[in-house]
This record gives sequence, structure tokens and C-alpha cells, in this order.
Amino acid sequence: MKNLRNSVQLIGRLGKDPEVKNLASGKMVATFSVATSENYRNAEGEKVEDTQWHNIVAWGKVAEIASSYLKKGNEVAIEGKLVHRVYTSAKGEKKFITEINLNEILMLGTKA
Repeated sequence: MKNLRNSVQLIGRLGKDPEVKNLASGKMVATFSVATSENYRNAEGEKVEDTQWHNIVAWGKVAEIASSYLKKGNEVAIEGKLVHRVYTSAKGEKKFITEINLNEILMLGTKA
């Protein structure tokens, strides 16, 4: 069985085009967000759509693929691992971030 210790799989749509940076080390990194939505009916019988946004980080070859082929609105299936980071902002505030480090991506289609 595939390693399930820290594995995330999502299907969703890109919220914006990937932002790509080439680092001084020569590595390429691409960041983008993916929205996942589910619909359900609440206690009053009203239809409710719940959308969650996920921050995605791709490195190296996967970043190159993301920068070349992904656009806002594209539907993708992704697989990666959860990463939690903490940093201090310029204002001295402690910030907490949860991201998905991308391992694999499958392009499912464009928004109609």
C-alpha cells in the first residue's frame, strides 16, 4: 500500500494562474491556490455550497509543468503532503501557514 502517513489528494479548480519564481539556488517554485467545493442541504432544506481554499507549492519539474499548463479555472487532481510553517511578519506578528507540497498533478479540464 502506498505511504499514507502524510498524503493529501484533492480535486478542485485553480483560483489564479500559478506564480513562478526562480530561486538563487537554481530551483523553480510555483505557488497557486485550489478551491474544493461540496454541496449539501442544511436543516431548513436550503442548498449550501461550502468552498475550501488550499495553498499549493510545486518544486522543480512539477513547478515547470504547472507554470506551462495550468491556468485560472482549470480543474486538477493533486497529490502531495501537508506542511505547516510559522514565520514572523515585518510587523512582528507570528503567522501560521498550512500548504500542500505537490508531488503529482493531473489536469482534468478547463472551466466551461
